[in-house]
Order: sequence, then structure tokens, then C-alpha cells
Amino acid sequence: MTNGTDFRAILRTGTPIIDVRAPVEVQQGALPAAINLPLMNDEERAAVGTCYKRHSAEAALKLGHSLVKGEKRQQRIGRWVEAFHQHPEAYLCCARGGQRSHITQAWLREAGIDVPLIVGGYKSLRQAAIAATAEIVQRPMVLVGGCTGNGKTDLIRAHAAGIDLEGLAHHRGSSFGRTLVPQLSQASFENALAVEMLQRDAPRWVLEDEGHMIGANHLPECLRNSMAKASIAVVDDPFEIRLERLREEYFTRMHRDFLQASGEEKGWQEYSDYLHHGLFAIRRRLGLQRFAQLKEKLDSALVEQQRDGSTEAHFSWLKPLLAEYYDPMYRYQLEKKAEKIVFKGNYEEVAGWLRA
Repeated sequence: MTNGTDFRAILRTGTPIIDVRAPVEVQQGALPAAINLPLMNDEERAAVGTCYKRHSAEAALKLGHSLVKGEKRQQRIGRWVEAFHQHPEAYLCCARGGQRSHITQAWLREAGIDVPLIVGGYKSLRQAAIAATAEIVQRPMVLVGGCTGNGKTDLIRAHAAGIDLEGLAHHRGSSFGRTLVPQLSQASFENALAVEMLQRDAPRWVLEDEGHMIGANHLPECLRNSMAKASIAVVDDPFEIRLERLREEYFTRMHRDFLQASGEEKGWQEYSDYLHHGLFAIRRRLGLQRFAQLKEKLDSALVEQQRDGSTEAHFSWLKPLLAEYYDPMYRYQLEKKAEKIVFKGNYEEVAGWLRA
């Protein structure tokens, strides 16, 4: 086997990567196809790093071998062997393609397995992801805009060239945007975006008309610049249809997901907290008096939903929230982009226009 230097191909094909960096490094940034099986845990890595700074590389290497030996070493080799048997096409990767990946490779060879390395490690893959994104976002793109509840995400997911930025960010992009899956670090989000675009390789992109931030993740500057010049197709469905979409997404599906994830009692509390947190996050923009009124309606709706499963009462606070807050905000934002709007219609009409 040869060493891995075709970084873009590795990203595009989703080649499995046995990432032997410590968990704290992986949390800061990783690739979607990475399997984190560290050579050293966080504490061991910190001790070796301190030794390197205070003494020498030789002393640090000696300490590392003393920390990972005997049964601990065999356990870690066993995990790598198991991962390689599950993914025989995998590569080994550490931070910069240095000592850790070479030591892992040598130990695996002793176990009769030859696994290639990513030359330059995660740093090389990260740089390749950044470069790929900067290049690919120069292709033509069209944005899908419109008020909340118009099914913009569904349109994008259904399109062959659609990139679901909110799905990649694990956030819906509003005060009620949190999902049950934690958001990725900024670097991991950018890596996932690069891989998605490389794998789809479309000549033209379809994306949602997002702000600069999606929850805690911000869009790469190169993507923001391209989106600022893109045409916009606006979805404008009737208010009642939008309400039914939001009922399904936030009051039926989210309720079910919380209960499935955490059980009846804890899941209900998490679901209630989720809705309250979303409303609380915009209390100052609503005005404290209006916030208190809507919170009271939300509390009543939750009591009714818990009692008999009905979600109808949620419309008592959702309707004014849309009419008084979200819709005016989105329409104001679209008015500022009026010269870029090239099509407007209901969900089916925009879907047909995008296909054409």
C-alpha cells in the first residue's frame, strides 16, 4: 500500500480514516469518515506534550512508550485491528503525519496488518477541504428563500444539487433551531460541507438563503460571498399550510424524538424545555409583556398536549409569533434582496422551477 496523498479523492470517496489523535483534538476538528481510536488519551497526550516542552523530543517519546504499554497497548492495537477488518480500505491519520501515526503503523505491522498513512495527517486533509470549498463555491448557485414553514429544507433535500446547510450544522437556524444532535465544531462543520460538495460535484448548487450563522456554526467566508451574489427563488405557501408543516415538525416529530431519546418523563421535560428556551431566546425582541403572554399560551398548550396528545392549542402562540415576529423579519430581509429574486411561487411551483 502507498501513502495517502490524493487528499481530495480521500475526502470525495468518504474513505474511512482511523484517526489516532486524542479525543480533545478530534472535538476541535475531524472528518465525517473518521473513526477516533487514539494512540494516547487526553491525559497521556498532555503529559507527553509537557515533557516535550520541558525536556526533549526523545524524553517525550520515551514517556509515551512508558504510558502506553503492556495490556493497554494490546487493547489499543486490538481496536485498530478490529477497525481495519471492518474497513480494509482505511488510512491511518494523526495530527501532522508524525510520530503517532508512524508508531501506530509499526505496531499494526507487528500484528500482520499494513495500513497506509495520510501524508501530513489531519492538517493536510483540513487544508484540502478548505481549498476544495473555496473552489467549488465559485460555481453558479440559487438560493431558496421564504418565511418559516414553507418547506425550504425539504425542497433542498429533494434536489440532486441541494446542500442542506442546516442539516450539516445540526441546527435549523432559528431560536427554535436546536436539534437532538449536538452541533459540530466549526472546523468539523466546514469539513463536512467540503465532503458533501465534493461528493455531489454538481455544476450548480441549490442552498437555503441563510444568514451568516447557523446556530453556533458560521458559514465559510468564501461561501457567504458567493451566496451574496446568488439568485433567489422564494417559496410562498398559504399561512395555514405553513402552520401544518410547523405542527408536524415542532409539536409532533420533535415531541416523538425527545420521548424516543430519553423516555416518557425525561423526554417530556426536555421537549417542554426546548420550546420554552426557543421563546425565551427572543423575549427582548418580542417585548417582555408580549413574551409573557405567549409563554402563558405555550404553557397551556403543553398542558393540553400532555393530557390528551392534542397539538391544536399550540397555534394560540405560534400564529402570533409568526405574524408579529418571524414573518415581518423574513420579509424585511427579502425586501433588501428584491433585485436578486428571480422566481416566486408556492412549494410545488418552486420545486418545478428548480427542476427545470
